[in-house]
Amino acid sequence: MTDKLGYGQPMGGIAQTAFVVENLQESIARFVADMKAGPFFVLDHFLVPGQNYRGSESTADITLAMGFAGHMLIELIQPLDNNPSVYSETIAKRGYGYHHFGIASRDVDAASLEYQARGYQEAFRASVPTGGEVVYLDNGTGAEWGFLELLPVTPGMDETFTRFWEASQNWDGSDPVRPFI
Repeated sequence: MTDKLGYGQPMGGIAQTAFVVENLQESIARFVADMKAGPFFVLDHFLVPGQNYRGSESTADITLAMGFAGHMLIELIQPLDNNPSVYSETIAKRGYGYHHFGIASRDVDAASLEYQARGYQEAFRASVPTGGEVVYLDNGTGAEWGFLELLPVTPGMDETFTRFWEASQNWDGSDPVRPFI
C-alpha cells in the first residue's frame, strides 16, 4: 500500500469525518441537496459480536451511511437504540452533529498504543466488514469535542472506500442511496 489511500487521503491523516444523526434518510437528503455530497452507501444494523464499549460488551445497534464530498469521506451514523455507546454519550452531552474524525492506520493496535501513551483511552472497538477492527479513542473530551477513530487500512477498506469515491466522481444526483456491499 502507498502513503495515500485510493481516494487521495494521506495514510495517518484524516480520512473521514463522521456525524451522529437522528434520522439517516433525512440527513442523507440534506447532505445531497445542501452540500452536493454523495451518493451514500448504507450499512443497516451494524451490530457485530465482540463489540467493546469502555471495557464491556456493547449491544448498541446503528445504521450508517458513507458518501463523499470531494476527497472527504463522510459517515452518517444513526443509533437504533439507547444502549450505552460512544454515540449515546455524544447525544447526551451535546446532541446530534459532529462525532469523530477517522484516521487512516496501517496498524490499528500499534497506533492505539501510541495514542494511549499520549493520554487517550480506547472507548470503543469493533470488527468491520472491510477487514480489521476500528478503535475509537477518547482523551477525556470525546463526547464534548469529538472522538478519534482509527480506521484499519486493509485492501478491503481501501477498495471499498475508493469504490464509493469513484461513484461520486461526475455523479449526476441519481440513485443517492445505495447498498454498502
